[in-house]
Amino acid sequence: MSALFRRTKKNPADRMVTLVGKPGCHLCDDARAVVREVCAQTGASWEERDITQDEELHRAYWEQIPVVLIDNEQHTFWRVDPVRLRDALGS
Repeated sequence: MSALFRRTKKNPADRMVTLVGKPGCHLCDDARAVVREVCAQTGASWEERDITQDEELHRAYWEQIPVVLIDNEQHTFWRVDPVRLRDALGS
């Protein structure tokens, strides 16, 4: 297979998971617990962004929160499946 078409698997420790949510959101609380656990297991970094503090995020995701991004690409929304997230991180 050509090197151009070969997909390089990233090390989970080199990945950034972003949880987009807002205060008082019970689904965001559930998502946070899953993201925190999976990132601790895989070594991936994670951060949380509040849509009430970011107009661009609010426009993009207000109907989908919580939203999980991996390396700034949308991975999922509403419910976070730990197995799917772990797989997406390459672990």
